Amino acid sequence: MPLALIALALGAFGIGTTEFVIVGLLPQIAGDFSVSIPSAGMLVTGYALGVVVGAPLMTAAGSRLPRKTMLAVLMALFIAGNLLCAFAGSYTQLMTGRLVAALTHGAFFGIGSVVAAGLVAPARRASAIALMFTGLTVANVLGVPLGTFLGQHFGWRSTFWAVTAFGVVGLCGITALVPRQERERGAGLRGELAVFRRPQVWLALLTTTLGFAGVFASFTYVAPMMTEVAGFPPGAVTWLLVLFGAGLCVGNVLGGRAADRSLMPSLYVILAALAGVLLLFVATARTPVSAAITLAALGAVGFATVPPLQMRVMQKAEGAPALASAANIAAFNLGNAVGAWLGGLTISHGLGYTAPNWVGALLAVAGLAVAALAGLLDRRTAADGPPPPHDPPPHDLPASEQTSPAAA
Repeated sequence: MPLALIALALGAFGIGTTEFVIVGLLPQIAGDFSVSIPSAGMLVTGYALGVVVGAPLMTAAGSRLPRKTMLAVLMALFIAGNLLCAFAGSYTQLMTGRLVAALTHGAFFGIGSVVAAGLVAPARRASAIALMFTGLTVANVLGVPLGTFLGQHFGWRSTFWAVTAFGVVGLCGITALVPRQERERGAGLRGELAVFRRPQVWLALLTTTLGFAGVFASFTYVAPMMTEVAGFPPGAVTWLLVLFGAGLCVGNVLGGRAADRSLMPSLYVILAALAGVLLLFVATARTPVSAAITLAALGAVGFATVPPLQMRVMQKAEGAPALASAANIAAFNLGNAVGAWLGGLTISHGLGYTAPNWVGALLAVAGLAVAALAGLLDRRTAADGPPPPHDPPPHDLPASEQTSPAAA
């Protein structure tokens, strides 16, 4: 794999760490700024909303820049956002820093996915995307626990200083290692927007939203499920989250390899497996060992969806994939919010802490149904012949890379 993929993964590690580490720092932040824990929790919600808004906005704003330049700009903005957090003298300033950092999240992963796919041969593109996303999964396994440890022992600001340092490393790696990739002919902002006239792009985005809503309907409430139902002590939640993160890493790699072999059949199988694991979780959550095993399996099948879902959107947005790819990152985060909300409704209505698993399974089945519909449309289109040309011609790689896909 090209070294440029490592640089992208380093950037993804920093972004993933800053997104999730705030959860472990909420008590300290709430105490320092004299706000309630729920108010401090809005730092999580604010970040998610910043991702949803920033993904298409930042990608569109940089539609005329070379992708390497745009990635460097995004990392510089990410560094600035985390510096604002480290220096924040009030809750409002901290929230501002979080929003600035969040604006870069979706665009970085969206544009980075296109760049990663362009660094390798076509048969390895999903695996290349998975390698970039490995930075995000490793952030959950190592970055978040280490960031929480730093914050608890040296103050929460030290965590943001550490994340800023990772951002600088990522920026240096992108500058030194990522090759310049010019924009395709006709793939300016108008070309990027034109792909949203394609129904298949919207079906792919809907599949992403429903599939990841299924994951987060359950995962959002894993702490009370593990302590109140499975019987784990509260102190065990940390290592259980590490176990979940290990599942993310394994699933990410396997999902990328499966998508490279056969994209849509792999997506069908993974979404069906996700629904099955969530249904199984309803029963296995009642004993510690089976609950821990199922949690790891949920992490694996949940994140195995990411490479094929990201590859599917890029495939259907061929010719101008950057904005659609970033929109898919927003769809992931929208799914997180929708799943958490629906799962919470079941708990608030007294259905118990395992009830979100039922909701998650239904959402995964809905995602599978949308994916199946998209596959059916693919087959009908293939039978009817190619559609009339109404979008920019496909040039999803620069001309130099079309003749030598692995050149990097």
